[in-house]
Amino acid sequence: MRDLLHLDLLKKGRVLLAFSGGVDSTALFHLLIEHHISFDIAHVNYHTRSSSDEEEQSAEALALRHGLKCYTHSCRLGGINFEHRAREERYKFFGYLMKKHNYRYLLTAHQLNDRLEWLMMQMCRGSGLPEMLGIRSHDRRDDIEILRPLLEWDRDSIEAYLAEHNIPHHIDQSNADERYTRNFFRHRYSAPMMRDYRDAIRRSFRYLEEDNELLIEPMDFIAVDTFAYASNPPNIRSLVYGIDTFFKNSGYLLSQHDKEALKKGGEHIIGRHSVVSIEPDYTFIAPYEHNVVMDKGFKEECRGLKISSKLRGYLYGSPEAMGVMRRLKGAPAPLRFD
Repeated sequence: MRDLLHLDLLKKGRVLLAFSGGVDSTALFHLLIEHHISFDIAHVNYHTRSSSDEEEQSAEALALRHGLKCYTHSCRLGGINFEHRAREERYKFFGYLMKKHNYRYLLTAHQLNDRLEWLMMQMCRGSGLPEMLGIRSHDRRDDIEILRPLLEWDRDSIEAYLAEHNIPHHIDQSNADERYTRNFFRHRYSAPMMRDYRDAIRRSFRYLEEDNELLIEPMDFIAVDTFAYASNPPNIRSLVYGIDTFFKNSGYLLSQHDKEALKKGGEHIIGRHSVVSIEPDYTFIAPYEHNVVMDKGFKEECRGLKISSKLRGYLYGSPEAMGVMRRLKGAPAPLRFD
């Protein structure tokens, strides 16, 4: 197959390709050239392998050869939870580039095998449909709109494309290490399934994505400094997914216990640092400020407006957020005596 997803969108403006130099991003690079898409590339060097500097230089040389810009970012992330911190680092870099240079879409080279591996891992964690479909063909992360044009290509087809065109690329040797959960699922389960049932798996993901769009309605959080609020969607599943996505975009992962608790509504302390207040019409999220001494008039107003007790400490120190709360609850602004 030679089709890319969302070709119509890709042709509507300059796009930025997240480029590692591996099998998938190299194939996507050359397919974009074939389809005359206007794009540049961004490469992050984590210095985790002896070949990291060579991969960065290869990315720069490839871009130069095709008259494209190559933006590079160098970082060293020691310690625990490397994958999460690396993801946060690169999306921060991508977001900066998107905003500075007015790129319309960020492209990532996730493909069908990645999608199946992710679904399997989420099933083994007890996740629901939206989490299983965490890799979508058209997605958003914070202010970044993401397209994944290769999401219906399987790994064998991508490797065949590179071999047919004699296109050089880098191989990440860590992909063979089954100590990594994703590699374990890849070698033991997803790769054999993909070889035998590729077309059926591709069709199933199409149907699942369509079903998910019917099930999940988005929550559009509006931020006022570190305070955020959104209208509640029509069902609990959409509500919990929307709150979960908000925290993921903020760099925090909700526990299964958090998600189960949120289904009950009301107010919740998340990670000892945030308060979530779920009311009939709106959900409010703010930093958790406790031991705040509030004057009697403010406390009486909060009681009258039925504002969550755990939100009040933050609202007391944020007149702008409190103004939003009054407006949403239809309360008049308090009188001023200047």
